[in-house]
Amino acid sequence: MAVQFSKTALEEYERILAKYPIKRAAIMPVLWLAQKEFGHLSAEVQQYVAERMGFPIAWVSGLASFYTMFYKKPVGKHHLQVCTNVSCMLRGSEEIVRSIEQRLSIGLGQTTPDGRFTLDEVECLASCGTAPMMQVNEEYHENLTPQTTLDLIERLTRE
Repeated sequence: MAVQFSKTALEEYERILAKYPIKRAAIMPVLWLAQKEFGHLSAEVQQYVAERMGFPIAWVSGLASFYTMFYKKPVGKHHLQVCTNVSCMLRGSEEIVRSIEQRLSIGLGQTTPDGRFTLDEVECLASCGTAPMMQVNEEYHENLTPQTTLDLIERLTRE
């Protein structure tokens, strides 16, 4: 089946385009919409967005590959993105990653067999003053310790 937006997503697509006097400025919000619609931005979804918007695939794929908020492969229900940049590393992000890996029995870049959790490291989430931190889906969790991280995972496991 060919990739295409649902009726609801098409309506949202039109609302997004109406907000931008220059159509190219709408690529990121449209990619965000596509990710919500399809779960991730596969090559087929990126091609669909490029064709729908009338732009070269390079414009779309360049943005999709640059920003960590865009997923190129399926991710779990809870996408754990641990910042491992300098501030977070100096304040314990390696222990945070290890505690998650041990608890969930997965490594960086992996998803649990049940599809509930994906663990990734990211370069920077711009929360250096509250390091170490991670983003779970669209929510920040800051000033983490291995124990608060495990408590969070237990809470997410019950959802």
